[in-house]
Amino acid sequence: MRKTHAAAVAGLAVALAACGNAPTNTPAQPAPSSAAPAAKPLDGVQIEVAAKWTGEEQKNFEQVLKAFSDKTGAQVTYASTGEDTGAYLGPRITGGSPPDVAILPQPGLVQQYAKANSLKPLTPEVTKQIDENYTPYWKDLGSADGQVYGVLVKAAHKSTVWYRDSAFQDAGVQAPTTWDEMITASQTIADSGTAPFSLCGASGWTLTDLFENVYLSTAGPANYDKLAKHEIPWTDASVTTALEKMAQIFGKKEFIEGGNTGALQTDFPTCVTKVYDQKKAAMIIEADFVAVSVAQSGVKVGEEAKVFPFPKAGDTAPVVLGGDVAVALKDSKGGMALLEYLASKEGGEVWAKLPGYLSPNRNVSPDNYPSDLTKQLAQTIITAGESVRYDMSDLAPSAFGGTDGKGEWKVLQDFLRDPADVKGAQKALEAEAAKAWK
Repeated sequence: MRKTHAAAVAGLAVALAACGNAPTNTPAQPAPSSAAPAAKPLDGVQIEVAAKWTGEEQKNFEQVLKAFSDKTGAQVTYASTGEDTGAYLGPRITGGSPPDVAILPQPGLVQQYAKANSLKPLTPEVTKQIDENYTPYWKDLGSADGQVYGVLVKAAHKSTVWYRDSAFQDAGVQAPTTWDEMITASQTIADSGTAPFSLCGASGWTLTDLFENVYLSTAGPANYDKLAKHEIPWTDASVTTALEKMAQIFGKKEFIEGGNTGALQTDFPTCVTKVYDQKKAAMIIEADFVAVSVAQSGVKVGEEAKVFPFPKAGDTAPVVLGGDVAVALKDSKGGMALLEYLASKEGGEVWAKLPGYLSPNRNVSPDNYPSDLTKQLAQTIITAGESVRYDMSDLAPSAFGGTDGKGEWKVLQDFLRDPADVKGAQKALEAEAAKAWK
């Protein structure tokens, strides 16, 4: 993560300008063969892996699991945790029946489970793959107290705004480069009869992503780090500035498809459907993985579905990254073999060929990605410099930054409901943070 960031962001801007909660179990079986197959190292071994993905993201991950099964002979069962991974895993861990492997959407959960002695240290074989394929930054995100527990198997570039090109053309606006330009363009789009934004307010994490981009841009990387560790309070003036920026969108009902109430009833990825399938709005502020839902709509990325970098709201061009960490909850040969595969160049390249995926593995060639956009975003992640920051809410204790209906998710949803009460939102955020960081 030491390379110069400015060139990466400049290249990104050029490229972008051109361009259920109930668990389900699905086995990923080795492909049948007409000839008697040779013995494979994990023939007969059963592995359960749990992650939050559903729909197309689940189907894509199951293709990766099938490639692993074909190679090793293992029988892998997938369980979807739904949005609240902690709520799903907690009872299973307590009951003594956790899955072999879990993929955690927040590195904060790595710290939490490591402290509770619920994680198994990675074997030397898995650690070797991490050391060969990942920078120390990504390795640290999967570690706790100097011990490596997790593999960053999937990255997300969260500083992107997706838009419907025909909506921009109909309104006569161009992709903005600054926050003020985006607000001005939004008013023009609204005046043309289309809601500028489709907000996924029912999925609270999307609101934290918006806050983090605005805050990194307006407050700068140093304050971002302090707030992420609760070294400055959420009542700080820097938070006021960021929330006031967000209120420029939240405070205008004509800017939001369905109004504030409608936005709070719209989850991810329904918000994407409203832009590209229903054509009710022009933009979604969310990460690269929007491409999965875009692909379902039949719209082509780079044509009707275009992207611009999250516009500068202050002095910093924000680049916020997210990621999913695979950990072992059991001492099992099969589980460690799966983690070794997911950490490898081979496993990353299988996944990279599918929509909505970016790899933090520096040895996964950009040539594997299906579009120019994902190639450029992947390169940005690998070469990003010192001003890039990891998703703040994912670094926080789960009770504050990663729980549906609680903490930061809940307070920002309340703020979307009543964007005039900036001070009230700050006091509520600080109260929740103080409890979580006890």
